[in-house]
Amino acid sequence: MLTREVWLVLALSLGASAVSAVISFAGVLTSHQPLSGQTAVIVGSRAPGRPWLDLAWQVFGVATALVPVALVAHLLARGGESLRSLGFDRRDPWRDLVRGAAVAACVGGAGLAFYLAAHASGANLTVEPAQLPDTWWRLPVLIAVAAQNAVLEEVVVLGYLTRRLDQLGWSRRRSTTASALLRGSYHLYQGLGGFVGNVVMGVLFCHLYRRWGRVMPLVVAHTLIDVVALVGATYLIGKVGWLPG
Repeated sequence: MLTREVWLVLALSLGASAVSAVISFAGVLTSHQPLSGQTAVIVGSRAPGRPWLDLAWQVFGVATALVPVALVAHLLARGGESLRSLGFDRRDPWRDLVRGAAVAACVGGAGLAFYLAAHASGANLTVEPAQLPDTWWRLPVLIAVAAQNAVLEEVVVLGYLTRRLDQLGWSRRRSTTASALLRGSYHLYQGLGGFVGNVVMGVLFCHLYRRWGRVMPLVVAHTLIDVVALVGATYLIGKVGWLPG
């Protein structure tokens, strides 16, 4: 039952995203263009030229992306657990914030350097964080997407998946490998650099999660990393020479 549960949760969430990213990457490899000459857009417009309709689609996308988190909460509750069992709560907000900010500073800086190196080597697509109209809601939507990505990925791939694999008798090394490879695979649409960088990040996050026993600091870290990436790059691309765009 637990094995089927894990497969169903992943099929409805980031497992499906991983398959989609693999198909996307296969299309990139067979397009007869260099990887660095192609673009991967993270947050694109859903209704170009119609800002209010676009906003409605963006809000809808963020809300529906979090449904798997609600499903995980439901499944945990049926077994007498909760998201609190994963450390997704507000029991220790200041420590979670400090730890998350420290992790974000280290991982974010290293991640940017790795992306630039991977792009320069031709192993990564040019990542364009957002193609949204320059309206009042662009910044709030980017922040909401960053938080949504963090909650979905860390609750499902870090907290829930590793907990279920532990309950199934997997070794720590094996469950860490599975979680990290899944994290890398749904970033494969960005290229090999996105895959490798996120596998390394996945291993680190699994280590920190097991050490702290809480997923919340990693949610904070992931949110901060994505906010800087989405918002910062949106306003810097085309204005600084070192950032591809």
